Parts: sequence; structure tokens; C-alpha cells
Amino acid sequence: MVELLTHADISSSLSDFATAIELDQRRVDALPTATFSPMYDARMWRDWRANSIAFVEKMISSVNSIPKAMVVELTELATSYSPLIVRRIVLEILAEVVSGFCDNRDFATAELFFGRVIGEVKQSHSVRSYFQGAKRSISLWLPVVDPLRIASDPECQYPVMELS
Repeated sequence: MVELLTHADISSSLSDFATAIELDQRRVDALPTATFSPMYDARMWRDWRANSIAFVEKMISSVNSIPKAMVVELTELATSYSPLIVRRIVLEILAEVVSGFCDNRDFATAELFFGRVIGEVKQSHSVRSYFQGAKRSISLWLPVVDPLRIASDPECQYPVMELS
């Protein structure tokens, strides 16, 4: 029997992600200027992190309105698909929203955001694997180190500092 995720589990995961983004900014601020590519735009990436946090906080504020049926679907996603697949899709959708590439009204709530995540994962990935523990799996959906994958951007390429 699979233990279902709860609204609190989803909220906690999002909160941890927002905290990781904040911590990432502090880590980057501590790096010497020479560490960055000459093309690195500190203001742009600071804004990217701030806008990402603002969006995640908006999602947190609406998590409790996610219908129970969708929580069940998120549990299924967490126990059936690789967390790395879900992570990639979550970060891609987040980037679309933060960049203004899509209409923010399409993602005004956590329900709309996770509805899109569920749809894209199920549509594009037929290979399913079982992962024990939905809570553990969703904790892997949102990365803790370099959470927005900024360090790997060709204009940045600064070293990623592991958590101690």
C-alpha cells in the first residue's frame, strides 16, 4: 500500500525549494568575481532567483486548494516516474513562467502548475519505474544544490558548492 502525499508534503517540498534558491544566492554572492564567466550578469540571475522564489511562494499559498484527486495523481507520479524526469519538467515549466514565455494566468495556482507537470510527465514518458516512498521521491523533484541549474548555463559556469 502506497502512502498518499498530503498537502503539507507538497507545501513542505516547495518551501524547501524556495529556501534552497535563497541559499544558492548567498553561496553565489560569496564567490570571488573571478570565478564567473565575463558574460555572467549578476543582476539578471539575482532577479531570476527572486522571481522564481516569488512564484514558488505563490504556489505554496495555493497548495491547500489542490483537489484530493490531484494529490492522488501526484502520489502516483512520485511512485511511478523517476524523480529526475519530474525534476526536469518542473524546472522547464518554472523557467517558462519566470521568463514570461507563457501567460502567468495559466499557472496562477499550484493546481494549474502541477496539472501541467502531471500532463507533461505522463504524455512524454511511458517508461515507468517504481520508487519507494512518495515523500522521498518528491523531495528529489526540486534540487537543493544549484536548484535552478544556473551554474551550468554557458554564460555562468561557476563551481557548484556541495552542501556540507
